[in-house]
Amino acid sequence: MVRTIFSYPATLEPDEDGRPVVTFPDLPGAVTDGADEAEALAEAADCLSEALATRITHGEEIPAASPAQLGQHLISPDPTIALKAALHMEMHRRDMTVADLAECMGFADWHQAARLIDPRRSSKLTRLAKALGALGRRITISVEDEGVRPKEAAGAECGRQGPSGPKRHAQKP
Repeated sequence: MVRTIFSYPATLEPDEDGRPVVTFPDLPGAVTDGADEAEALAEAADCLSEALATRITHGEEIPAASPAQLGQHLISPDPTIALKAALHMEMHRRDMTVADLAECMGFADWHQAARLIDPRRSSKLTRLAKALGALGRRITISVEDEGVRPKEAAGAECGRQGPSGPKRHAQKP
């Protein structure tokens, strides 16, 4: 079984002004930054999505993600872009055209298949799953811990209790 992971390693280094800059070793030219580390890493997901979308649009090969090295961050793209990239990669591997995909899916019009791959068009996840299934691929979903987070973000997520228990609002008598 071949498994394609769409979390790419990213390197975070300060530029000459001290702003954190994110680069993706597997995707030359995919670069972003932020005012601080948290903002740079948040921007990295958008940058990765755009880098994958650009490769799909231009019909370029999308490299597989390499394993993260010590000190690198794993960044995931928008889930729909990841599925469109997986479809694009599988079609590229099989040397398939959009017309071939349309025929494989039983579409009367090749434009339906083109819309599935187009990163600028919205697609239902069920349609993308069906297209990947027609090419012998299936989608698996995983949810993981975020890992170490900055102190200011601790306890900020919905429903999480702080160290002193749930916050209570004082009511006026």
